[in-house]
Amino acid sequence: MVDAAVKSQDAPAPKTNRLGLTLADYKGSPSTLCDGCGHDAITSQIIKACYDVGIDPQNVAKMSGIGCSSKTPAYFLSKSHGFNAVHGRMPSVSTGVGMANKDLLLLAVSGDGDTASIGMGQFCHIVRRNIPIVYIIENNGVYGLTKGQFSATAEKGAKAKTGVQNELQSIDLCSLAIELGCSFVGRSFAGDPKQLIALLKAAMSHRGTAVLDVISPCVTFNNHEGSTKSYKYAKEHEVPIHELGYVPFFEQITVDYEPGSTQEVPLHDGSKVTLKKLHHDYDPTNREQAISTIHKANKEAQFLTGLLYINEEKENFTDIMNLDDTPLAHLQQDRLRPPKEALDEIMQSLM
Repeated sequence: MVDAAVKSQDAPAPKTNRLGLTLADYKGSPSTLCDGCGHDAITSQIIKACYDVGIDPQNVAKMSGIGCSSKTPAYFLSKSHGFNAVHGRMPSVSTGVGMANKDLLLLAVSGDGDTASIGMGQFCHIVRRNIPIVYIIENNGVYGLTKGQFSATAEKGAKAKTGVQNELQSIDLCSLAIELGCSFVGRSFAGDPKQLIALLKAAMSHRGTAVLDVISPCVTFNNHEGSTKSYKYAKEHEVPIHELGYVPFFEQITVDYEPGSTQEVPLHDGSKVTLKKLHHDYDPTNREQAISTIHKANKEAQFLTGLLYINEEKENFTDIMNLDDTPLAHLQQDRLRPPKEALDEIMQSLM
């Protein structure tokens, strides 16, 4: 018999990223969701994106609300900070976290119910303020925890598993985010890992609110014939507006492309999202074109994916607030508590 110690020595060391961490260092607890759930596919791509970019898990704050989607932060980055907020209130809690420690990467996971229904007001305000956060919406068009009723993102005419047809107009969260002034908006599909991972990496480098609406089929309540959020429907109706690739700033930039066939969108740290044009003549920095393209796709029952809009010139909330270079959470008491002279001056100004 071969000695176990010799076997161990012969085994190749696990591959590590630029921080010396393995892929296993970015995983979390085993998933308790249904087998085949689109949310688990998104979790896998979050793990891979964080590993590839070389994000330190200890510098990440995972935020979530209530719903199947909001359980998923337990399944990735187990060494990160985390907070599971009240239903629909994750954006305001995230705003507080961002103000207390602006050095943390806020990685938020929500659902179509948590965002488009009870949390709609909060979603609008986090977008309006341009809080630096990656806001992932795991969108399946139903309320999975309460047996599959239509959510606000379900398309008109979609059929439930019971045969009931949705008679209400859907809310398109991407076009809404662009209308509200969101500085980074993308849409993808849980079954398209190549595109999703590129969008996740770009979103993590963006210094503002990055909204990613990801169609994530519910295999229990919304993956049947007649569903507009099923794996089959999404694959048949997906229309990528460009082929995405992400070039991290810490790697040598080498892009192989024909002149005139690509468009590069620079990010704040010098990294780029490279867009390879397909059949759409699309400029993701054009706000009006983004909105009209989404509306046209919705009218034609197309599932439009890719980087829909980006604006790197918009100031984010932490810059507007002129926060100290040291995160508020790290300031010592002598800097947090004003001296008596400062308080006297304030009182005098009010007299």
